[in-house]
Amino acid sequence: MSDSNRAFLALENGLVLEGRAVGASGEKGGDLVFNTAMTGYHEILTDPSYAGQVVLMTYPLIGNCGVAEEDAESGRAWPEAFVVKEMSSIASNHRSDLTLPEWLRKNDVVAIEGVDTRLLTKTVRTEGCLRCVVSTIDTDHDSLVAKARATTSTDGRDLASVVSCEAPYSWSEPYPDSYPAEIARVTSDEPIRVVAYDFGAKRNILRSLVHCGFDVTVVPAWTPASDVLGMDPAAVFLSNGPGDPEAVKPALDAVGYLVGKLPIFGICLGHQILSLVLGAKTHKMPFGHHGANHPVRDMLTNRVEITSQNHSFAVDPASLPESLELTHVNLNDQTVEGCRHTTAPLFSVQYHPEAAPGPLDSAHLFLRFRDMVLAQPDKVASPTS
Repeated sequence: MSDSNRAFLALENGLVLEGRAVGASGEKGGDLVFNTAMTGYHEILTDPSYAGQVVLMTYPLIGNCGVAEEDAESGRAWPEAFVVKEMSSIASNHRSDLTLPEWLRKNDVVAIEGVDTRLLTKTVRTEGCLRCVVSTIDTDHDSLVAKARATTSTDGRDLASVVSCEAPYSWSEPYPDSYPAEIARVTSDEPIRVVAYDFGAKRNILRSLVHCGFDVTVVPAWTPASDVLGMDPAAVFLSNGPGDPEAVKPALDAVGYLVGKLPIFGICLGHQILSLVLGAKTHKMPFGHHGANHPVRDMLTNRVEITSQNHSFAVDPASLPESLELTHVNLNDQTVEGCRHTTAPLFSVQYHPEAAPGPLDSAHLFLRFRDMVLAQPDKVASPTS
């Protein structure tokens, strides 16, 4: 292997692995998280929830479908680096615009192949979340380990404000014609006005809202509640996003003021923020949930849904106040996957109902949100301060 093609991955526990560079040149570090999905690597790479993290794919062959820009969940790549066992040498998909290595270089993503991804996954499962660094420019093992130990983790970081939009904007795009929507599009002369907080919102979440009859205005993560109420919405949506929910202070303040004034639906980080506001606590998981095959039981219907997930923090079930009813449970580890308020019109889920990990089991939640909003009196409160 030539020096120009060498790449290294070092963990804070001292483990160093050598592989081949298959992306941009450089050096990046963050929390190492493993994703168990067999497909969807482009959606994963463009998901803002991966900011501050290095993504390790457990499936051994990645890149065989190339990259179709139509599938991007945002306008750029977000993981700090990308780790695979083997990068496919062929992109076999008529929709492909670029090979994955070409896309990684174009989007400045440092990537490595040829390392033992099973070893890395077992290490994280055993030792918990570990910081790492991936480098194509440093070959010294001691130096690399020192850099991994100096890397900033996601603990205590308000990454939602880093990935959020800079200014409010409208979103009117529904699902593309190629998307296998399970529910018929809701059309109305008067779509429901909803303000969506962008903590790292994926495009398919916004498309799902439009598909279900919402008129969507997206606002930055730090938007005050008074600004939201001034837009005269019928409801508020809280998006997914990266980082520690306790660190997103402006959003916690805003959502705390909005609770009880408008119907609210939260997903992922939005679920955690809403739970914190209502008195629950969150904690960082040993290795999180990152994949497309997590079974979740909906306690309201007794259905089991196969879900897509991407989160390193979770709501502590023992901390749920009496006002929050547990509605969804992860069947792998019994963690909290969803809640609803016992009196106020609000609910949230930890997983991603906009994603399509196979069957579109959870798309109905956007209709549940619509039904909840339509059941409320046609009145929006004005800010008092």
